[in-house]
Amino acid sequence: MTPTSSATNPRSAAVETLCLWATTHNPVDQLFQTAVEQVADIDRGLVKTLVYGVMRQKEYLDHIIRTLSKHPLRKMKVRTLMTLRIGVFQLLFLHRIPESAAVNATVNTLKEAGQPAWLVGFVNGLLRGVARSRKTLPTAEQMAEGEPPLLNHPAWLVERWTAHYGEAKARAICRCNNSEPLLTLRVNSRSVGRAVLREALAKSGVTVRNGDFSPLALIVDGFPGSVTALPGYETGRFQVQDEAAQLATLLAGPLNHGCRVLDGCAGLGGKTTHLAEMLPPDGAIVAVEPDPRRYRLLRDNLRRLGHGQAVLPIRTDLRAYAATRPLPFDRILIDAPCSGTGVIRRHPDIRWNRRAEELATYQQTQVHLLEVAATLLKPGGVLVYVTCSLEPEEDEEVVRIFAERCPPFGIEEAAAFLPGAARRLVDGAGFFRTDPTDGLDGFFAARLVDGSRL
Repeated sequence: MTPTSSATNPRSAAVETLCLWATTHNPVDQLFQTAVEQVADIDRGLVKTLVYGVMRQKEYLDHIIRTLSKHPLRKMKVRTLMTLRIGVFQLLFLHRIPESAAVNATVNTLKEAGQPAWLVGFVNGLLRGVARSRKTLPTAEQMAEGEPPLLNHPAWLVERWTAHYGEAKARAICRCNNSEPLLTLRVNSRSVGRAVLREALAKSGVTVRNGDFSPLALIVDGFPGSVTALPGYETGRFQVQDEAAQLATLLAGPLNHGCRVLDGCAGLGGKTTHLAEMLPPDGAIVAVEPDPRRYRLLRDNLRRLGHGQAVLPIRTDLRAYAATRPLPFDRILIDAPCSGTGVIRRHPDIRWNRRAEELATYQQTQVHLLEVAATLLKPGGVLVYVTCSLEPEEDEEVVRIFAERCPPFGIEEAAAFLPGAARRLVDGAGFFRTDPTDGLDGFFAARLVDGSRL
């Protein structure tokens, strides 16, 4: 399935994105970025709202459609179902959009895609039925409190979290994941102070406040435009990064004079650039990233934030880099590939893309990365392991397996390396751990110290 010429229409772009996701299960972020290239800047926010909103409320939307439709959902074509979801989402969640626009503009996407008249009529009739009934339909919040609750998460994930956290917290995590997260910035401390940037944003009409935990965090409330339109973005005054990710990076500190740092899974460079801001003038960072798209964005972020001199990006994976036998490092950060169940509120498709059986595969990869990283660390060095997963198999169990296989390594209490407000986010085993009910992304981090020379 390829985007049609009608994809310049925001609702058509949203339908195309969701249809591609349903048939490929590729990350919706990438599909969205491709789709909005054909959409006017002013309409891109609506496309994202529709796509991500449908992902967050998929089960609820299907319940409403099922209630009013005589045609079973399982027999609907992908385009029909996605169009209905987008129409119902607008009617029940986007109250600023007039009812006529929500129905007519959505139905028109089917006409533009050349769908038969009977199908257009079916969708039109069902959406108008929702519009007439919406004052009496149960809300998503009411359905979430029902028995059984409708939580817009797959059953296997709800059952797992209920067993691990208890029923009340599992439901609370799901509710958080179904809401749109606030935009959080990390101030580039090499460029500007937090108070100065906050004042500059406020003068531009941006509502902003300090973060709750990180001394570099600013939280932007309700900014409707693109992040790139925020004052200071192009000049490298900030990086978009949740507070939990900011705090996890702090576990690599302090970085002493002459410190050599390796970011073994650099990605787009959020933690890489933070490390660069923590680095003394005579320090150096190597950042490895094998994926071409992420590597390109890593380099772009290094340039924008002014860290090109301190950081050497290398397009390779950790194992291949280790084979080059580099000089050992004082600090290594492994922000490992994981299931991502801690960042579902930002990436709502994760809940529908993941399977329980994948956790074992992730664990094998994560342990292997730590074992490779251990060979690159100086005696007495620090290895920081990070995931954005809520699952024990990817978090404390990985640390346990690694510690058994590499006995010189021990766990160092994380609280000593965090600002005061964040120390409550450290558990009894000394691990840094957050979840969406903290108002943060769900992260796990462990500071592992090579004790061979301690």
